[in-house]
Amino acid sequence: MSRQIPELDMRLWHDPDTRSDFVNRMGEALKDLGFFALKNHGIELGLIESAYVNASHFFARSETEKLHHERIDIRRQRGFVPFGVEHAKGNPAPDLKEFWQSGRTLPEDHPLVDEFPTNVWPDEIQPDFQISIDGLYRAMEELSRELLCAASQYLGKPVNWLSDMAEDGNTILRVIHYPPISPDTPPGAVRSAQHEDINFITLLVGSTADGLEVMDHDGSWIKVEGNHHHIIVDSGDMLQNLTNGLFKSTTHRVINPDDSTSDRYSMPLFVHPHNDIDLTPLSEFIAMTGGERKFPPLTAGEYLHQRLEEIGLASK
Repeated sequence: MSRQIPELDMRLWHDPDTRSDFVNRMGEALKDLGFFALKNHGIELGLIESAYVNASHFFARSETEKLHHERIDIRRQRGFVPFGVEHAKGNPAPDLKEFWQSGRTLPEDHPLVDEFPTNVWPDEIQPDFQISIDGLYRAMEELSRELLCAASQYLGKPVNWLSDMAEDGNTILRVIHYPPISPDTPPGAVRSAQHEDINFITLLVGSTADGLEVMDHDGSWIKVEGNHHHIIVDSGDMLQNLTNGLFKSTTHRVINPDDSTSDRYSMPLFVHPHNDIDLTPLSEFIAMTGGERKFPPLTAGEYLHQRLEEIGLASK
């Protein structure tokens, strides 16, 4: 029987008597595989289902209508990103997906209101689209704060160490549509080529179909089932950099289905720290990982722009 990613229960975190158990399990999962499945996550299934319904309504619209919401001037960090634009780092073949990106909504008097692009919303299917997507964003980000607190405790830091870095950061919810596979699909193109996430942590709402696979230590692939009862969590490059590889940023992919006529939706929340956060590996984590610095000194903003260039969402 093939290995599965670890499963954690969020109820352990909420119970003071079992919180330390949750912290240890989560920390060990991020050290070993960098992935785990979270059950009893507390996000209402109705909210998840509403977001998927509204996403399907948008992606069913004509290409002309969808392209009206593409924002090249802000490196497509909000709004619609067309099919075939993004590719994995080091893989020139485009991913077989289109998606929508949404960030935080800040009040006009917020000191950071000018730091992030303004959200774009499709007027033709308002207000349901905005209500469901923005509502899911807020619920998932609240969950991410708790998970970052657990990670901080495992690392021997103050409980809010990581969550403070991400407070009002450039966190993005990506609503992804993988259309049916076309007969003229370029050789080597897959729904999402193998890659690692760049951010602190990712929370992935259970997809509408299977296809996600995580690379194990021996190079084999672990299949991850899609369902709304689990949130899939993984640590990204920025957290790996900061901890000098103590927490893993693990390679994963979304493979093409056997049934080429089926489509797939998924909704990952990419949790980012502030752009000025220094991701240089800390000395205590260097000592815990062999005594040699394995990752470069740079800020979160520098890291993000470099990756956006590498995957085709920003120009050099």
